[in-house]
Amino acid sequence: MTEIKTEANQNPQVLFSWIAPLRAYKKRSAGVLRFYIALALLLSLIVVFFGDKILVMPILAIIFLFYVLTITPPPSITNKITKFGVETAGNAYRFNFLSHFYFVEKFDYHVLVLVSHEPYSYHIYLVIKDDETKQKIIKLLANYIIYQEHPHKTFTDKLTEWLTKLMPTEKDFTEEAKPSVSEKAPEKSL
Repeated sequence: MTEIKTEANQNPQVLFSWIAPLRAYKKRSAGVLRFYIALALLLSLIVVFFGDKILVMPILAIIFLFYVLTITPPPSITNKITKFGVETAGNAYRFNFLSHFYFVEKFDYHVLVLVSHEPYSYHIYLVIKDDETKQKIIKLLANYIIYQEHPHKTFTDKLTEWLTKLMPTEKDFTEEAKPSVSEKAPEKSL
């Protein structure tokens, strides 16, 4: 989280800059990965049983994608807010292209969501590591585009949140491994 100060060798148009991962990332345990692999195998068997063998390929592709994104940490990139727009991962987005912004929480990170104007409504996601950087970004971007504290959620957003709540978390697998008080071995009496 570095604030860029204007010096002779730096771009005077950069208002703020921070370094963050390309995407929100949380390392998963082997138990979570085993659950998703077992789920994929079960779905594949059901699909094969009904005779649609071609549907096995997309199921395996999705599991492969999930596996790769789970075990591979994202690279760190530099995000910049300039006088003209936002630059991230080699792409520049001008303020006149952007409509509004808001924040979501994902894997203990703040994620800045920049939304473009209609009819395209592109969403650009930038990861922010701490609250101090988030406050600076709010103050800077609010001068150029609209800040929505509580964004309007579409049906797809609501469905995604609901499905995410159904997925098992690390706590689900660690709680199963710990024995409860009633399961402890009885003490021997003399």
